[in-house]
Amino acid sequence: MIHLGNPSVRQQILQRIAALKPNARQRWGRMSAHQTVCHLTDSFRVAMGEKYASPATGLLQRSLLKSMALYFPVPWPHGVATRPEVEQGRGGTPPGDFRNDRIELVSVIERFSDSNRQFQWARHPIFGRMSDRQWLRWGYLHADHHLRQFGV
Repeated sequence: MIHLGNPSVRQQILQRIAALKPNARQRWGRMSAHQTVCHLTDSFRVAMGEKYASPATGLLQRSLLKSMALYFPVPWPHGVATRPEVEQGRGGTPPGDFRNDRIELVSVIERFSDSNRQFQWARHPIFGRMSDRQWLRWGYLHADHHLRQFGV
């Protein structure tokens, strides 16, 4: 299973983030590349309990949707709504300086992926409780989804 706990997978994601340009055109969606960097940072912070995201979950999301999202071998669909606290233009962190925001994203991913974590996993706002491996899988899939959005 591909996840951010694997150093080579994490390095691949970090290289793709380094290749992301602030003026990159999105293939789908409304976010700019810079907004996506901030959205990803916010989302990883939610996982680590550093940012709040309101729950939107029921038994179906915590079981069937969670299993499909984490283990079904197809790319995530485009246009799935996110929680307002991590949505750009609503409650998400607004972009500042692209270079600094990208450095912050890399730092957050490194902390998120560190096997000697200094935090407790939060509950996923949609999927509920997740194991270490599930969080690391989610982190890879979420980053991959948005990097593919910009062709990197």
